[in-house]
Amino acid sequence: MIITISENQYHVDIHGEGEPVVLLHGFTGSTNTWLKTTNQLKDHYQCIVIDLPGHGQTRAKVTSMEQACEDIAEVLTELKVETFHLLGYSMGGRTALVFTSMFQDRVEKLILESASPGLEGKARVDRQEQDNRLANFIETKGIEEFVDYWETIPLFKSQEKLAEAEQASIRKERLSQNPSGLTMSLRTMGTGMQPNMWPKLNDIQVPTLLITGELDEKFFDINQKVVKALPDAIHEVIPDVGHAPHLENSSFFGKIVLNYL
Repeated sequence: MIITISENQYHVDIHGEGEPVVLLHGFTGSTNTWLKTTNQLKDHYQCIVIDLPGHGQTRAKVTSMEQACEDIAEVLTELKVETFHLLGYSMGGRTALVFTSMFQDRVEKLILESASPGLEGKARVDRQEQDNRLANFIETKGIEEFVDYWETIPLFKSQEKLAEAEQASIRKERLSQNPSGLTMSLRTMGTGMQPNMWPKLNDIQVPTLLITGELDEKFFDINQKVVKALPDAIHEVIPDVGHAPHLENSSFFGKIVLNYL
């Protein structure tokens, strides 16, 4: 379905019945990212899957991650969903963390897969410049050349072990994106532009599950620090996978999520 918030149109898929679980995908993803996960959850929970601004079938312009979170809150209010569990991957995980900080009373449990609280100081400025260069690359080279590049970055190296059909499906999802949507996302919701959440972690009282892949050393290290800063959190590591455990070992990922919920 499409839910209109002001002039923004958000695409939402709903699977199953029960307590609601809201799922937010990563950069270049869409609601399709979560099909294997929702198939595991939908017999126990109502899965509400949202295309974030700049992605999938959502047609929304935002100027900040906070605005995106406010829109998501209104989407869920339109659906008469006041409280829910929240699961986010990578960019969607960063968004979920900001959302929880803004609307703590609405989130029952928070699950962050390969997510980061953001950056501080010079690292934040450097990342803003990096994200802007990537946006310029998309604008000048086009979506196919960008996807060719994106598939080769070290973060996704472990996905080369996936079956050819699965790799083709991920590539198709990336190629389906609107280039102007991706550039807007980078410039408004990229790691360099999101609010720095490190100082706010201690204030988040929502029970939180952090999930990272064993091969994703960067995000393993980040989340080892995050789990110490959050008042009520645990960190699960899925063996022999990288940045996207929900794609690289969907069965194991789904079991961990179900067990935590």
